[in-house]
Amino acid sequence: MPENEPQPIFIVSDSSGSTGESIVRAALAQFEDFLVNIRTYPHVTEPRRAEAVVRLAARENAIVFFTLVDPKVHTAIGAACEAHGVDSHDLMGPVLGKLAVYLGGRTARGIPGARTSLSAEYFRRVEAVEFTVKHDDGAEPRHLRNADIVLTGVSRTSKTPVSTYLAQKGWKVANVPLVLGIDPPPELFEIDQTQIFGLTIEPEALHAIRMARIRNLGLDANSNYGHLEHILMELEYAHEIFRQNPTWPVVDVTSRAVEETATVILKIHDERSKTRTRETTIRG
Repeated sequence: MPENEPQPIFIVSDSSGSTGESIVRAALAQFEDFLVNIRTYPHVTEPRRAEAVVRLAARENAIVFFTLVDPKVHTAIGAACEAHGVDSHDLMGPVLGKLAVYLGGRTARGIPGARTSLSAEYFRRVEAVEFTVKHDDGAEPRHLRNADIVLTGVSRTSKTPVSTYLAQKGWKVANVPLVLGIDPPPELFEIDQTQIFGLTIEPEALHAIRMARIRNLGLDANSNYGHLEHILMELEYAHEIFRQNPTWPVVDVTSRAVEETATVILKIHDERSKTRTRETTIRG
């Protein structure tokens, strides 16, 4: 092969090939003044396809790196490389072998792309966070039906921080503020009522939180927002709504950390889910 032509490197994988490509590129970073042409062959899940890639590698005098966990495909590519005189290296097999011994003789599952479940969980959390951000503070009430959990309460009862914490756990959360003199959005009463949680707080604690916020933001200290009398009226308004909707559990956030409030909500949510499952089973 002429010196000025890039040397071909084949990466063969029964999944996306990203693992093998990352390893090879990391190793290449230790070399200078080279030309290579990296070609990745993902989702090689049949022996025939592995053998076809090896024949192409033989014609182009390429080296083959592979991350194959399916035993049949792994055996096929090894035999094909030997038959065609192709230089190759198994990037996954030695690691799996070492781990099998270290883990007490366990056998690897041999499932291509076994990290898929982790990726799915990651993307589920990303989707939950995006949903929660878009539905903070009463935004887009028409989408409340798509939430896993809906929080409601007066201003500064930890609705947003609790929503964010739950979202990072993979829950789609919307929060709806209760504002004195303004009816809640009708959508709040049209969705599954067992998904809704009320948040409340002691008046004195809420007063202290709001006064600190007024000072920090330079707001008008004389506004109703910080008046204890107005806070009492707001909380009474919220509790009247809670009384009218007895299926909504009411969680007192006074002196509770965000994590503690979230734990209480998830415990109730889980218990309700189990109850619904039992009822469905019985009716079935």
